[in-house]
Amino acid sequence: MKGFNPSFGPETAKTYDDELRGDEADTVRFLNALGDSALEFAIGTGRIALPLKESGVHVDGVELSPDMVARMREKPGGDTVEVVLGDMSTEGTGRTYPLVYLVFNTITNLLTQDDQVRCFENAARHLTDDGVFVIECGVPSWAARQRHQFVDVERVEVDHVDLDVNRYDPVTQILDENHVHIGADGIRFGAIRQRLSYPSEFDLMARIAGLKLRDRHAGWNAEPFVADSKRHVSVYEKV
Repeated sequence: MKGFNPSFGPETAKTYDDELRGDEADTVRFLNALGDSALEFAIGTGRIALPLKESGVHVDGVELSPDMVARMREKPGGDTVEVVLGDMSTEGTGRTYPLVYLVFNTITNLLTQDDQVRCFENAARHLTDDGVFVIECGVPSWAARQRHQFVDVERVEVDHVDLDVNRYDPVTQILDENHVHIGADGIRFGAIRQRLSYPSEFDLMARIAGLKLRDRHAGWNAEPFVADSKRHVSVYEKV
């Protein structure tokens, strides 16, 4: 995608929380049971970190975008979270935690296999001996789409339509995606680039990092992971 800027700048930070997924409370409840302190990779605007902290878990973060962190600082309690600015595949806090987590497909923002492996290795460095690394990510389905490109209609209203325009490269595993809003108020684009991986590839990354799969669910309520599951919540522990 020519001209793509992977940073989450001020405009993205401003609107990031406009559309919640609806499972934030389930996410917090699941993570709360895994430790009394946690490190969130790509902490962003604190969408999960702040309610998790409010539930009694001490939360630190790593985040690439200063604009996302600035948005978190505007929220109640957001100025009390310690955040290291930098790449989640390499930056750290120098401490260990019973829980490191990375949710909402964010590992796909790392666009090479090497970077994704380094993320696992960085998580392992931050774990206590009995700690766990939790990843939540969608299960790729784009490889099966005809010609590896498609347009999905997300919303059709009288005065606007929202389209999801995608192109997938099965060689690099890169998905170029653009959410296009066309309406009476103008045209807006929301571009994103991701490297898609299947759960089995994550398991191999974990093994390289000295971790192994402990549990895998299809959601935050421990739903069974089956052939048609749309996402996975994977819990890794030290070997």
